[in-house]
Amino acid sequence: MKDEAKDIATQPIEAQAAPDGQAASKTPAKKKRARGSKAKAADANAALEARIGHGFADPNLLMQAITHVSALKSGRKRGDSYQRLEFLGDHVLGLVVSDMLYHAFPNADEGELSKRLAELVRKESCADVAKSLGLLDDVKLGSVGPSADARLRKSVLGDICEAVIGAIFLDGGHAAAAEFVKRNWTERMHKPRRPLRDPKTVLQEWAQGKGLPTPVYREVERTGPHHDPQFRVAVDLPGLAPAEGVGGSKRAAEKVAASVMIEREGVGGSNDG
Repeated sequence: MKDEAKDIATQPIEAQAAPDGQAASKTPAKKKRARGSKAKAADANAALEARIGHGFADPNLLMQAITHVSALKSGRKRGDSYQRLEFLGDHVLGLVVSDMLYHAFPNADEGELSKRLAELVRKESCADVAKSLGLLDDVKLGSVGPSADARLRKSVLGDICEAVIGAIFLDGGHAAAAEFVKRNWTERMHKPRRPLRDPKTVLQEWAQGKGLPTPVYREVERTGPHHDPQFRVAVDLPGLAPAEGVGGSKRAAEKVAASVMIEREGVGGSNDG
């Protein structure tokens, strides 16, 4: 009987050995998974830095630059999101682009430089740069739902781009930030997306410089229903063949006609300096 009791007493001890062994085997697996996650995060961060073109001494600045306030954990301040960096980056971008314009267009007056600056630093232009760098999927958001997620990412892209500039400025100084801006804005500076000046004004100033009278616009034809008309307008200058344009209003058609003559005659001033 004593032997049977001894066998029964030892049974729980043997049964406990397996769970303990399993727990011991799980610990290295957890550590391995943690190391794997850190490695993936490091690889993703390195890929992001490569696209941006700046290696961060303080990677936390880059993470802050791409973090929306919705992604902050409870208790963290709004300043831990991209917002403060955006404020800084906005002013750094303005300074660098102003310097670029000043040297690239020596004959442009203050008014033209201001128009060029406004076009280059607007949110849409910054968003275009962010898209070209592939930052859309890097933006860190909280749980806002699939449809809201897509809309929010697009709406904050321009801000994120400015925040990245601010982060680069803090991490690498003015030279590093200026290099980033020049790399991503030089081509845009020389090829603006929209005309900087009204083509009618450009044509008139060019004509005056040539000693010609003010261009004359005349309606050639009106077609389409009353609620949706189409106008064909010609612009005349002495000694030059007329140029025509079509638009949904007389003024729109006049602008097209002026643009046609500007391009045909090689007139500068609408998009170049």
